[in-house]
Formats: sequence, C-alpha cells, structure tokens
Amino acid sequence: MPQQPTNAPARAGGVAVPPSAGPVHLTINGQQHTLQLAPWTTLLDALREYLNLTGTKKGCDHGQCGACTVLIDGKRINSCLSLAVMHEGEEITTIEGLGTTESLHPLQQAFIDHDAFQCGYCTPGQICSAQGLINEGKARTEDEIRELMSGNLCRCGAYIGILNAVKEVVEKK
Repeated sequence: MPQQPTNAPARAGGVAVPPSAGPVHLTINGQQHTLQLAPWTTLLDALREYLNLTGTKKGCDHGQCGACTVLIDGKRINSCLSLAVMHEGEEITTIEGLGTTESLHPLQQAFIDHDAFQCGYCTPGQICSAQGLINEGKARTEDEIRELMSGNLCRCGAYIGILNAVKEVVEKK
C-alpha cells in the first residue's frame, strides 16, 4: 500500500521543502513510496533525507567513489548522479533491501567471512555494486571483478577481502 506523500526530509530540523513538480512514485526495496520532491532532488538525497534509508552513503557526491551505489532494475548506478524523478516505474534496491538480520544476503555473509571491511562506510555501495556485476554476468575472473569494482573506493584498503568475498559468491553462482 503506498505511503502518504512525504513533504519534508526525514531528518530532524530538516531544510524547508523547495517547490515540487508533483508527487514522485518510487518502488524501493519492494515497497511503494510517494514523495513530494523538487525535480532536482537526487535519488541519494530522496533515499537518505526523505525516507531515512541511510545505508546508502554520501561519499564524494560527484560519482567518483561509489559509496552511493544502488541497484535500478538489478543494474548498479551512482545514486548521487541520478535524479529521483527519473526512476518512477523502476525497482530500486538499496543495501536495506538485499538481506535481513535473520537472513543475510550471500554477499553480506561473504563480506563478513572474508573481513572485507574495516570502517564499513563503503561497504553498502561495495555490496550493491558486487550484486550488480553478478547480475550482469560479466565477472568470471579476478581481473574482471577488479575492473568491474574499480568504481567503488575503499579508503581503508580492504580490497583483498572485497575481492575474495565477491569471488566466493560469483563462484557459487
């Protein structure tokens, strides 16, 4: 059942809502949402500020780090470079939609098993990007995984663990 239109950011003490082009209907993690957004609102800001889905991180806000990676119809995108209004009628999947605390997604479990994170800030984007490359069916070798994950930066340097985690899940497919 669609939620009532949201007129203000979820954050306490939020910013005044700019003019809206009308309601935006988004399907996020299988749930319908109707938001009153300015047409220039990025998907990242809609997720974080209006829906309180803070798993998707704001890193560089320029599409260079991959911390904001989400899946649109199974394909990975940088949500900081995409307007929310562009995604009506598409299935948006964030890190919150991949697994549950009771049943982790295989990539989430592999990241734990391979110690593929340190601070964890980039991990949601890394996992969403890895799921996207698995969906694309192109990652068969370590070199392909490295190349396809190269848009996701980890400042802690957990790249070997990330590679091993993704490789484990790819090999099980």
